Amino acid sequence: MSTPPTDSAVTDSAVTDSPVTDSPVTDPYGAFRLDGKVAIVTGASVGLGRRFARVLHAAGATVVVAARREELLRSLADELGDRIVAVRADVAEPDDCRRLVDAAVASGGGRLDILVNNAGISVIGPAETEDFDSFRHVVDVNLHGLFLLSQLAFEPMVASGGGTIVNLASVLGLVGATPVKQASYCASKGAVVNLTRELGAQWARKGVRVNAIAPGWFRSEMTAVMWGDEASERFVERGAPIGREGAEHELDGALLFLASDASSYVVGQTLAVDGGWTAV
Repeated sequence: MSTPPTDSAVTDSAVTDSPVTDSPVTDPYGAFRLDGKVAIVTGASVGLGRRFARVLHAAGATVVVAARREELLRSLADELGDRIVAVRADVAEPDDCRRLVDAAVASGGGRLDILVNNAGISVIGPAETEDFDSFRHVVDVNLHGLFLLSQLAFEPMVASGGGTIVNLASVLGLVGATPVKQASYCASKGAVVNLTRELGAQWARKGVRVNAIAPGWFRSEMTAVMWGDEASERFVERGAPIGREGAEHELDGALLFLASDASSYVVGQTLAVDGGWTAV
């Protein structure tokens, strides 16, 4: 009967057999580059989506920006110059989703590498009085459109040798929102978190990685009513251990990490960028 290896023997063996132990690190930033990649960013006309488009573009990607307000997309395209394509699209409309993916693939010469599902809407009010059609529209934009775009992007990504999908969830998909009452938003973002897990699990072996970012409280068009209101600002300061809302640039690293090869072994995860909101 053989004797189990000692801890030191296991450790020595693991170190000896590891294929990466002595690999030199010559360019730790290279995996974050997106040169030659083709990306879609939805909800890119304002706020965080507009910032996401700038970040991916700065990292070298050709970026297809989509939103309902075409004039704002055009101004972004004029600002950034080359490697930007503006497509007016409402992600709640299936035909618009198909046209958007077709435009991205055409712009990329047949390839598609990155999809950032950022478009989203919210309705604030008590659940008992929320209009059902309004609830359904929030889910259509935040969940159904996200799923359809992911599904449409899958085949071009596989044909391109693989791709990454980054979904914008929310900390309100991980915890409740009350006293800010948002039943439809919380329901849709909670579904995005679990859909991210499932798509990640289904598609990882096919070369398409799916992950999500769950932002905490950031200033945006959607949260504009909170800033300047003393009670709302105190609510954010008290609830986040860091004691403040997030700054726009504080999502850059999470986005670039999940969109690039730097996260090549990360699948089905939701990264909370929330100043500690969900940690307590």
